[in-house]
Amino acid sequence: MAKGVGASDWQTGHTAKKGLIVTTTLSVTVLVENTANQRGLLAEHGLAFWVECNGQRFLFDTGQGMALARNAAKLGIDLSAADVVILSHGHYDHSGGLQAILPSLRRAAVCAHATAFCDRFAHSPQTGARSVRSPIESLDRLTPHVRQIIATSSSPLELGKGLWVTGQIPRRNDFEDVGGAFYLDPACTQPDPVADDQAIYAKTGDGLVVLLGCAHSGVVNTLDYICESTGESRIHAVLGGMHLLNADDNRMERTIRRLRELDVQRIGLAHCTGFGAMARLHHALPNRCFHCVTGTRIEIGPATREARA
Repeated sequence: MAKGVGASDWQTGHTAKKGLIVTTTLSVTVLVENTANQRGLLAEHGLAFWVECNGQRFLFDTGQGMALARNAAKLGIDLSAADVVILSHGHYDHSGGLQAILPSLRRAAVCAHATAFCDRFAHSPQTGARSVRSPIESLDRLTPHVRQIIATSSSPLELGKGLWVTGQIPRRNDFEDVGGAFYLDPACTQPDPVADDQAIYAKTGDGLVVLLGCAHSGVVNTLDYICESTGESRIHAVLGGMHLLNADDNRMERTIRRLRELDVQRIGLAHCTGFGAMARLHHALPNRCFHCVTGTRIEIGPATREARA
């Protein structure tokens, strides 16, 4: 029987500063991304990571739903073993796969921001308004199918031994925006702040490891908030989408400057970062950036390494 919406059984707030567990074993496998590196793996516009942290298993995002189960099977990953499924936000390319795998998630909890499943639209001059919402109607819709629903809000939340979700991320700088023309209504009159955007992170002996969905809050806002929440200034790796497709020169320059200041060691570029932005980041931060495509495996610990399936 699934428990109701809430976070009462989970550790909340900024206690991370006092007791952030140092993760001794952390592995990340990219299950869904816009590109793939091996025959037999499917690529789709979306993102999903499989994370193993201190003996627990987490699925972070689910792609659109066409590639997730097949790629997991190909890579030898049993999705039914997930302890928690976390959604970075409610857009279809991150949450669409959840519906397809619900029958296998009875032992898992699902974690999403309380506003993740609202109506939402994107607008472009070519297509006009189009829906980009999740096929899941509400958090309550998931209740009969999973062990527990965890609704995040404005405080970080520990989901397992050493793995945290940010909850809603403050927007504090003046150069980052949501990364596109997103709206809450089909007439595109109410801008969508994508308030549900969140990231996950763990502390390792080498520093923080951060996974992004789309970073609609801004990658710099996200990293600054995590450093502030944890009291940890070292960032070993940042992986995922940065939604820099439409970033102007000012945003790119200031993003690169802050990544240098934070001395991020490994930057896994994926999904909505955009090829132009990827090229610029590769040029500005040589030997630190790599393309985090479907099939990429990263192990972080005493023998940190990146592998391709």
